[in-house]
Amino acid sequence: MTEKSREMPKKRVGAGVAIVDENLRILLVEPTYKDTWEVPGGMVELDESPRQGVRRECLEELGFDVEIGRLLVIDWVNQGRAAGEGLLFIYATGPVDASHVILPSEELRSWEWCDHEAVLARVQDFKARRLFAALDALRDGTFVELENGNLA
Repeated sequence: MTEKSREMPKKRVGAGVAIVDENLRILLVEPTYKDTWEVPGGMVELDESPRQGVRRECLEELGFDVEIGRLLVIDWVNQGRAAGEGLLFIYATGPVDASHVILPSEELRSWEWCDHEAVLARVQDFKARRLFAALDALRDGTFVELENGNLA
């Protein structure tokens, strides 16, 4: 690694999936390591694309392979648990049979299908805005660019 490349900015990258049921409720998981809920997904590892990362994370978190569909949202964030800025990707999925969910007890406590009010009760405001934008993009066949959960 060159000196110049060590000085280049670094961003964290995360990816999640909007798994929805027939009523457009979104599947949220309850992590053991924080107070708020999330969509399945997580941080993308070195030399891994966001699509590869979210597929790996879903296998680890849900216990089965999830078909990753089209990109719904990209959200630039400068807030959250980790210091610094990041890019968060939310993808659609193919149909999922949630009866196959097997949560890793060391990482996740539970999961639930969540409507609008349940999302607001379980997720930080800027993340809720991101999820609602993802649901709108899924319904409308569009893609949304956000900054901290707001339209860019």
